[in-house]
Amino acid sequence: MVKIGVNILNYGADTTPEGIETWVRGAEELGYHLAMISDHVTQPPEVAGVFPAPFYDPFTTLAWLAGRTTTIELGTTVVVLPYRHPLQTARVTANLDRFSGGRLVFGVGVGWSRQEYEALGIDFAARGRITDEYLTCIKEHWTQPVVSFRGEHAAYSDITTGPAPVRRPHPPVWVGGLSDAALRRAGRFGDAWHPYTLGADAIRERLPVLEAAAEAAGRPTPAVTPRIALHLTERPVDPASRLPGHGSVDQVRADLAALAELDVPYVVLDTFLSSYAGPVPPEESPRHDLAQLETAAERIFDLPGETLR
Repeated sequence: MVKIGVNILNYGADTTPEGIETWVRGAEELGYHLAMISDHVTQPPEVAGVFPAPFYDPFTTLAWLAGRTTTIELGTTVVVLPYRHPLQTARVTANLDRFSGGRLVFGVGVGWSRQEYEALGIDFAARGRITDEYLTCIKEHWTQPVVSFRGEHAAYSDITTGPAPVRRPHPPVWVGGLSDAALRRAGRFGDAWHPYTLGADAIRERLPVLEAAAEAAGRPTPAVTPRIALHLTERPVDPASRLPGHGSVDQVRADLAALAELDVPYVVLDTFLSSYAGPVPPEESPRHDLAQLETAAERIFDLPGETLR
């Protein structure tokens, strides 16, 4: 059984609230299980060169989408955790889980832009330690009515951030990243490791690091919830240059079948990144990508049955 999610475009000059809503509601009507969006707070040159302005805030956008959808889960792929104080993040995410009726999936990561860290006045070199500390703090606030916390980057006594989230014990935490540090973080804190662009063979090679980290933390090994591109082509793509999720229906189905053999509970699909790499202009991306999702729903996925055709 595998649920299929979709990464939604939330940046760029042609991205609008109406377009985001159309995309998410369209995915929900097709039967997709999860819609996710990404995160940046500022856009210095190295960020704007990859993710052009404007960039819609993930928490605000997901809260707005919670009132415009009914069944599809809503998530972040991924929130850059050091960018916001953990008290704020704990409160906002618990509220969002409440407003959505328990549909939040909380994907987190450390980010990559040194310029963005500098703009926010946060130590780029400490981003891993900050992320670990903030995850500890947020999970305590999700599960306890009053929290006293002492860390290197946050310290306070007798603070509440209620109401608590709907999901128990808390919204699922997906830890993104491909490094050994990310895998160790997933093993310590995550309900899932959330890698990007990796196929089944590459994931399988990294699993010993995840398993060892979970064992060292005295926790069960987290699930794996990969995010791959989706770009369907009429003809097969040369295997030597093909990314997971790119190619003919048969090739993409084989990619998904290989991931299913790893017992992944979710796979998240990027459609807009692949359309940017091809002839589809950004303003046409939502319509093009919904067409790709419709084809995948008809020919690759049995979405109600949470399996492959």
